Amino acid sequence: MSIWNFIQNQLLGMAWLNDLIGLGLQKAGLDINSRWGGSIQFFLYDTLKITILLCVLIFIISYIQSYFPPERSKRILGRYHGIWANTLGALLGTVTPFCSCSSIPLFIGFTRAGLPLGVTFSFLISSPMVDLGSLVLLMSIFGAKVAIVYVVAGLLIAIIGGTILEKLHLEKYIETEVSKKSCCCCCKQEQAIPEIVIENRWKYAGNETKDIFKSVFPYILLGVGIGAFIHNWIPAAWVETILGGKNPFGVILGVIAGTPMYADIFGTIPVAEALLGKGAQLGTILAFMMAVTTLSLPSIIMLRKVMKTPLLVIFTGTCVLGIIIVGYLFNIFQYLFI
Repeated sequence: MSIWNFIQNQLLGMAWLNDLIGLGLQKAGLDINSRWGGSIQFFLYDTLKITILLCVLIFIISYIQSYFPPERSKRILGRYHGIWANTLGALLGTVTPFCSCSSIPLFIGFTRAGLPLGVTFSFLISSPMVDLGSLVLLMSIFGAKVAIVYVVAGLLIAIIGGTILEKLHLEKYIETEVSKKSCCCCCKQEQAIPEIVIENRWKYAGNETKDIFKSVFPYILLGVGIGAFIHNWIPAAWVETILGGKNPFGVILGVIAGTPMYADIFGTIPVAEALLGKGAQLGTILAFMMAVTTLSLPSIIMLRKVMKTPLLVIFTGTCVLGIIIVGYLFNIFQYLFI
């Protein structure tokens, strides 16, 4: 346990970095116990910590991703049917780009390739919600137990949601003409990996790290800024009243607040960290994170170009219901085991 605590606190959580920044700010004459001093320390620490972890994780994940170009992924998924295909679709989503908008082009490609609708939806749900990088970053803040439960819950939402959507036979609500050039402001359409064998995977992973980091870094800064504000300026009593255990609608409010926002999971983690420190319930925080990453307004707008309104409503409703259920289960989990 002492070794694991060292890994979680010093390697993943980088507590040494927080102490170093605090010492530097004190040497500069800043009171880190004041609101402004604490905000600056929080902002610098979280920005540097997430940047370091993010670059390492993107490189590793991009290297893994180089083995799964779209055509190969289609061939793999095409061999399976039913719940196993949905499970593979959800697992494949864990090694794809980090935001909901950047996974939509692959979703379009899978749909055009004739893959079952449930498989494509399992992929679409899991891709922004769960990835290997989020597992490591969540471990650095919430611990291994919570991080693993989050990933498992996200995969279950993707698998069950995809299975339900497939059983409803909603293929007629997929738009026949889908633009291949659709993309959100922060993601490139051409992030799909070339179908040819990648000879220099190290170079590919390095280029992906640079490109993805450029696209997500503004949202990291925004998320850390919001987190610093919550951490040092919002009274804990307010957060506890709205998102704490005494409010039975906290999870629903977290989902409502998160759905219109746009960010990847790396931008939401600093906000979640600050909310946790102010007394918000764990299930409410994680439901908020899931809503932001899976149901952002830009991704819903893009999906309207892919699917007709009835399917979009059913897809969104399925995700919202799954996230709310998981949020309340997390609150029970927190009450019983944490």
